[in-house]
Amino acid sequence: MPVEKLPLKKQISYACGMIGWSIMTNIIIVMLPYFYLPPRGSGLTPFVPQLLLFGVLNIMSVIAASGRLVDAFFDPFIASLSDKTHNAKGRRIPFMKWAILPAVIFCGLTFCPLTRAESLHNAFWLALTLICFFMSVTTYIIPYNALLPELTDTAAEKVKLSSFQQVGFVIGIIIAALVNNYADLVQKFFHVPDRDDAVQYTIWGLCIFAGLVMLVPVIAIDERKYLASKKPSHLPVWQAIRKTFSQRNFKYYLISDFSFYMALSIISSGLLFFVTVLLHLPESMGGLLMLTMVLGSLIFYPLINYSSKKYGKKPLVLLSFAILSLIFAMIYFLGRFPVSAKVQVYTMVLCAAFPLAALGILPNAILAEIAEKDANATGENREGMFFAVKYLFVKLGQTLGIALFAFLTVYGKDPGHDLGLRLNGICGFVLCLVAFIFFTRFREKKTRLKKVGS
Repeated sequence: MPVEKLPLKKQISYACGMIGWSIMTNIIIVMLPYFYLPPRGSGLTPFVPQLLLFGVLNIMSVIAASGRLVDAFFDPFIASLSDKTHNAKGRRIPFMKWAILPAVIFCGLTFCPLTRAESLHNAFWLALTLICFFMSVTTYIIPYNALLPELTDTAAEKVKLSSFQQVGFVIGIIIAALVNNYADLVQKFFHVPDRDDAVQYTIWGLCIFAGLVMLVPVIAIDERKYLASKKPSHLPVWQAIRKTFSQRNFKYYLISDFSFYMALSIISSGLLFFVTVLLHLPESMGGLLMLTMVLGSLIFYPLINYSSKKYGKKPLVLLSFAILSLIFAMIYFLGRFPVSAKVQVYTMVLCAAFPLAALGILPNAILAEIAEKDANATGENREGMFFAVKYLFVKLGQTLGIALFAFLTVYGKDPGHDLGLRLNGICGFVLCLVAFIFFTRFREKKTRLKKVGS
């Protein structure tokens, strides 16, 4: 139980950390395939050859998977260190502080290929920088998320802080999604003729800004002031993982989260392709669409906070998976509906606003409750391990999502030859259905709002 309630300004400071790492991770998700395997007419240079390994996987899929997989298995190690630490300055903040600079450096270097042409040297360099970036940023993310159940007491407080956290995340998405728009401004006002250079300058600027924002919770939150005395975990890392997996609800939560993030990575990686190739709209529309979707989702935040108290979190999560599955099915038919391209794409992003809001707020609040219940039952605080295992599955899902998207581009990613892009919509539809089915098995202890006067 926190020693003091976290005041509003500190909650906002906490959310700032989410803005920072959201910017960098979403730059990777949104821009990596587009920068290294751009469609024709984008003005960008392809830097990685479209080679097939074992006749199945293209090299971009393998690169994307390598960084995320190494990072995913690094998560439990960081969580175990954070859970077991006896640092006088706290269990979480010291890890976050030292992770910021390397995360900024390696995110920027990811978009600095060694040669200005298609080359395997670029592929090896990209794999190395991705591994270093993900290991750096996860050293910030795992302790950061482990703070959520420690800074809150009641379920309502967890949902509220998770809402602030999600606002930070979507702000980061907006900023990252506008990379091409910023690059347009760089070319115009700084007279940068080369598009590759403009994108690189933009990404470096955003990375530095993200690092500064990530410093805010490190400076503003005194972990010792707002956290009661916590009993560090004494379990070795693999035993702690096994104990964490023993939670029945946690297993179904993980499978659904994995499927959702795999689907989300497909649409994030493919957004610029869907806009430019399937709908023949300018790439600058990608950022505007992301902005519309995110601002639309913010409108639903108060409704989700209220409805989760009245009806529980599970029904809202299930409804969101159902809506998203239909949106993914729409991707297959983009450009073929008997309405204008802008009507098609704006309809899709506005329909996605509610499920993205719900799935942004509720899962972390649900996991915080699972971790708190486990701590009360066992007497050990393993919040870091719960979030580490969650993000292990999130990153595996993101890895496979990016890899699947990159693989399917072999079957078409250019105007007039776009089957690979459309197949991504079908894959996302199936993944959201899988998430829906498994989350029906989740058992929620329902709490309803009491009637006035009862």
